[in-house]
Amino acid sequence: MAIFVPFSECAYYNDDIDSDMPIIYTKEVYRMEHETIIATQSERLLLKACHFGASDLHLVPTKEHYSVLLRKFGKLIHAGNLPDEMGMRIISYLKYLSALDISEKRKPQSGAFQKEIEQNMYAFRISTLPSVFAKESIVVRVLRQNFAYPLASLCYYPQTAHLLSKLVQHRQGLLLVTGATGSGKTTTLYSLVQYCRTTLSRHVISLEDPVESSQEELLQIQVNERAGVTYAAGLKAILRHSPDVIMIGEIRDRETAKIALEASLTGHLVITTIHAKDTVNCLYRLMDLSISIEELRQALVGIVAQTLVDVDQLDERKALFEILSDEVLSEAIFATMTGASYSLAKESTLEEQILQIQRSRV
Repeated sequence: MAIFVPFSECAYYNDDIDSDMPIIYTKEVYRMEHETIIATQSERLLLKACHFGASDLHLVPTKEHYSVLLRKFGKLIHAGNLPDEMGMRIISYLKYLSALDISEKRKPQSGAFQKEIEQNMYAFRISTLPSVFAKESIVVRVLRQNFAYPLASLCYYPQTAHLLSKLVQHRQGLLLVTGATGSGKTTTLYSLVQYCRTTLSRHVISLEDPVESSQEELLQIQVNERAGVTYAAGLKAILRHSPDVIMIGEIRDRETAKIALEASLTGHLVITTIHAKDTVNCLYRLMDLSISIEELRQALVGIVAQTLVDVDQLDERKALFEILSDEVLSEAIFATMTGASYSLAKESTLEEQILQIQRSRV
């Protein structure tokens, strides 16, 4: 449903982003209680976020209005303001789509829904928070479904794709992808899984909490503790289906770490993510999760740390990788076991790679 109003009557107008479809609100519009209007405006916001390539859409309450923010490449971009009533109604509509309690505004809530936008399926994961202004804040994570990037398109340096593909050719072991929040770990995980499934013709099953991106030709298991599908129970069920590769969404605690390790020692390649500063620190992170040095020595086939960098003169980002594998991995584990300090070769570290790129642009 289109709404046409003179520019002079607009309470909010923003054409900095995707100006072919400006978002327009008038005082009359946001007073209207017609549900179609709210649905239309909500869908326009989601469409804006998808067109802009945003990873997140934020509606943040202030004393006088709602601020609309889009996150792209880790940066928040102000995309305009919404009147209070319009902002609150849009949040209620998004909560309705996510099967959340619309009347509950005092407690944080989280949920998700899927929607087809311009022939592409997207999942929208939402999270709400109450604020001091007695209004809710909401963040919407935008996740494109049934899509995975080819390895070559992820990497800043083309030769890195070959190194990554070699790591997943192992028949068994534990491969870890690490990095800070928003560094692209999950995207890399799905790309590695796609390579295993298509190029290597491996049977892949994933165990995720939650499923970040639905893949049509990938058997994905959603952790659901209420239904008895824990990581432990899910893994036992997966092993009965004779997978070649098991993808575990993220190692968050000791239980998940132990599960991933046990699966990797029973003849399967396990690919998963974990939060750590770099590859060497990842070893200490695993030890903090009660994984012994001997278990690391037997199971680990590689640790990959990554970060994202802007591609010069292009509106996109690609990943830099720091890879710990083969003899270098053995040396790092041995140093950790003997209590000696260990440092990766300077030119291989993420910090040095970033510095080299910065120098080349001066």
